[in-house]
Order: sequence, then structure tokens, then C-alpha cells
Amino acid sequence: MPANEWPVFLLMCVTMSLTPGPNMMYLTSRALCQGRGAALVSLGGVATGFLIHLTVAASGLAAVLRATPAAYDAIRYAGVAYLLWLAWRALRPGGGALQTSRLPDATPRQLFFMGFMTNALNPQAAFLYLSIFSQFIHPERGGVLGQSLVLGAVQISISFVCNAGLILAASALGRTVAEKPWGLKIQRWVMGGVLGALAVRLALVAPR
Repeated sequence: MPANEWPVFLLMCVTMSLTPGPNMMYLTSRALCQGRGAALVSLGGVATGFLIHLTVAASGLAAVLRATPAAYDAIRYAGVAYLLWLAWRALRPGGGALQTSRLPDATPRQLFFMGFMTNALNPQAAFLYLSIFSQFIHPERGGVLGQSLVLGAVQISISFVCNAGLILAASALGRTVAEKPWGLKIQRWVMGGVLGALAVRLALVAPR
């Protein structure tokens, strides 16, 4: 990937990691209910779930781009639409709120498995790899599968670090502070703005 695209990709990874979704809601709830140790074990399962999505999507994306180069644009615009949808969800009144819930205590094995299933059964994660990653893959620079795996490794690492930070913050701040309206409002506008800007940027990328 060209050097000028890396900042955009890294910003996208951070923004997507910090956008409320099933993974964040589960991990935050687990941190508030059972502590950061339990949430970090669950995070290991979430990261493993990403590996499943990455392997399947990388193989499929490589096959599609080899067989039908024109399919790139269809995938690209699907990614743009997905980012715009996430931006709208964040900016709409009441959007982007992090709804935590009370969870019963579980053993480490159960924690890992529940984290894995939360992510493995999340269709948004699969769509992320298929539609968004295609924007940063350059078949003329090497194998699509290899590039996909590299990008996926970076995304998983960033997601792990971001979610670990959220877990530590949630366990330290507690439920009351974590759900302050002003904090959620700031998060909502920042996430919506960044996601919208990324969607516009990807829409303006020259077709391949």
C-alpha cells in the first residue's frame, strides 16, 4: 500500500474500533460487571473471531478481484455506503449510545467463548473486511491474499489495543461516569464526522 494511504487506513481502524457495536457493548458490560480481568479474557475471544472473518474474507476477495476486476467498484461503493450508514447511526439523535447490561459471572473458558461468538456471529465484522479493506488493496503491487492478511493483522492489533483501553477505562470509571451524557455526545459527533469524512474520501478514490 502506498505510504500516503497508511494514515487513512490507520484512522479508519481506530475509528471503527471506537464505534459502538456488539463487541464494544459486550466488553464494556463485562468490565463493569466482572472486572477488567474477565473483560480482557473476553477480548481474546473477540480477537480470535476477527481471524475467522479475515481468513474467509481475504480468500473470497482475492478470488473476486482475480475473476472480475470490475467488481472492485461494486465492493468499493458498498464500503462507502457502509461508512455513511455508520456515520448516520452515530449522528442521529440518540445514536451511538453505548448500552451496557448486567451480565452474570462466567469462567475464563466461558468468557473466551462468549467473546469469540459475539464477534464471529457479527455480520458487520465480515462486511468490514470484504468492503472496506478492498479500498486499500492494490493487485498490481502483489498478491491480494497477502495484502489482505497484512491489513487484517494491523486492524486486529489496533482493535485489541483500543478495546483494551476501553476495558481499563470502564473498569476504572464505573457505570455512572462511563454513561455520562456529555461524553456520549462528544463521542457521537466525533465518530460520525470521521466516518463521514472517510466515506467521502473513499468515494473519491480513482477507480481501478
